[in-house]
Amino acid sequence: MKELGMLVFYVRQPRPDARYWAGREILAAVDAVGWPIAWIVVIRSVDVPVGVMGPFFISVCVLSALTRLRRALWENHRYWFTTWKWGRYVFAIWVAGMAMKLAMGV
Repeated sequence: MKELGMLVFYVRQPRPDARYWAGREILAAVDAVGWPIAWIVVIRSVDVPVGVMGPFFISVCVLSALTRLRRALWENHRYWFTTWKWGRYVFAIWVAGMAMKLAMGV
């Protein structure tokens, strides 16, 4: 009989609690609601007919905003800023674009 092998699970360590500082709840609430609202604006600005998928994704964004807001306000030590996570990459791409623009002399 052929042996199939062994299934191995790797368990990640949970992230440590975020440090508390004054005003963290307010900024976390803005960050928690801002990203889903930005996605709703993107979905609403699409010019092609989206059918039932547009309202579906808008409802997913609203549910996401509510769960993120709950975590930002009541479990603030477990909330990690999305703006900081993705802003670094967007900023790096912007800097690379500006460097190319300067190199081309535009």
